[in-house]
Amino acid sequence: MLSLRAVFWMICLALPVAANATATPASFADLVERLSPAVVNVSTTQKVKSPQGIQFKFEGVPNSPEFEPFREFFKQFGGQLPHGMVPEDAPSRDVTSLGSGFIIDETGYVVTNNHVVAKADSVTVTLHDDTKFEAKIIGRDAKTDLALLKIESKKPLPFVTFGDSDTMRVGDWVIAIGNPFGLGGSVSAGIVSARSRNINAGPFDDFIQTDAAINRGNSGGPLFNIKGEVVGVNSAIFSPTGGNIGIGFSIPSALAQPVLKQLREFGRTHRGWLGVKIQLVTPEIADSLGLKEPAGALVLDVNKGSPAEKSGIKAGDVILSLDGQPIKEMRNLPRLVAETKIGKKVMIEIWRKGAKQSVPLTLGEMDEKETKKADAGDDTSTATEQASQEAAGMALVPLTDILRSQLGVSSAVKGLLVAKVKPDSAGSRAGVRRMDVVLELNQQPVVSVDALKRALSAARSQGKKYALMRIMRGNIIAFVTIETK
Repeated sequence: MLSLRAVFWMICLALPVAANATATPASFADLVERLSPAVVNVSTTQKVKSPQGIQFKFEGVPNSPEFEPFREFFKQFGGQLPHGMVPEDAPSRDVTSLGSGFIIDETGYVVTNNHVVAKADSVTVTLHDDTKFEAKIIGRDAKTDLALLKIESKKPLPFVTFGDSDTMRVGDWVIAIGNPFGLGGSVSAGIVSARSRNINAGPFDDFIQTDAAINRGNSGGPLFNIKGEVVGVNSAIFSPTGGNIGIGFSIPSALAQPVLKQLREFGRTHRGWLGVKIQLVTPEIADSLGLKEPAGALVLDVNKGSPAEKSGIKAGDVILSLDGQPIKEMRNLPRLVAETKIGKKVMIEIWRKGAKQSVPLTLGEMDEKETKKADAGDDTSTATEQASQEAAGMALVPLTDILRSQLGVSSAVKGLLVAKVKPDSAGSRAGVRRMDVVLELNQQPVVSVDALKRALSAARSQGKKYALMRIMRGNIIAFVTIETK
């Protein structure tokens, strides 16, 4: 039998846990019943031209062994045009896709992902009770992968509200509701696995990572906290198979709300503009510049006529803070600039020639044409070139689910997207082109630039002048050889 003293100490030890942790709910049923009516299915239709039955001749290609697989492919499949090469007179067909969304007020504003509706000719929103509405796209933002839709209803609609994602801690309960694989309203629960994840999806990456099951079709759906508030917009998954493996990513509500407010008011975003190209400050760079720690954003280049140029910022400066907000990592700067009011006068702290300096600057507005370019046919260029690393003369960036969606490739495809190829480089001489995907080198998968470099180095150490590289170009997969030197 426990003594009174033992019981007292057991209670005292339990008190801190009870004070700081939220009790595990016996069931999410009541919460889900309340929230589900505001979660919708988003289906889109797009007309695309079909290349079926169209023939062409495989001529004018160098007589090189590297291109033999391409020749054999066209011989075998009758010379049909590869992905992306479709004549204007080709027959068109309807292509449909499914996603998720949620209503944020009773008048019918619906939030979803940009990649769900980006290329749609028509958008249909289906409510929890199977009522269907044709939706109008109010605005889209490719940089954060958010879109705002509007449906017209004669009666008030059920809706959900946003919560504060900044208060979410790793380990907190979250609930995802959406339309995975087109099955209709599905619910999954889990925890916040990590915060501030950068998955190279865009310049403002700050994802909430969760192990709540998120699959294809969940895109655009809400991530709720235990109070039933939206703390994230489900946007991407990491998966070698295309199915859930417990690593999903949501756009935090703190990032989403200002964007959605602008889309609702203006139909587009109005972001602050500094006018610099920046790079990560590594420990080696910090050491070479005399910085005590690798923080801030290293300025690679300054745009002509930009606020940065007018204020005297130069290539080689390290931006340490903006308007009193420290830049702990390079990726903090684009978001701080974007969220600062256009025309505001701010002080920027920089590191130049071994000393700190304060520079006054008036923020400009980001050119809307850049945003539209990011939405256009080569919409991967803005994001990929900023995040790319170089190997063998190729600027490479790991594939993300958003890039796969833009390229029209399976979520099972892993590799490196070629953002640029330098003329007269090893990559160029191998026949690699921009928008190719590097899958393997020496029969080893390459999902990072470091892995590709290691494979090249290993081949070189074995005395090989060339390494075998497997690439994807559109829907065609082939081998090419690349120099190891």
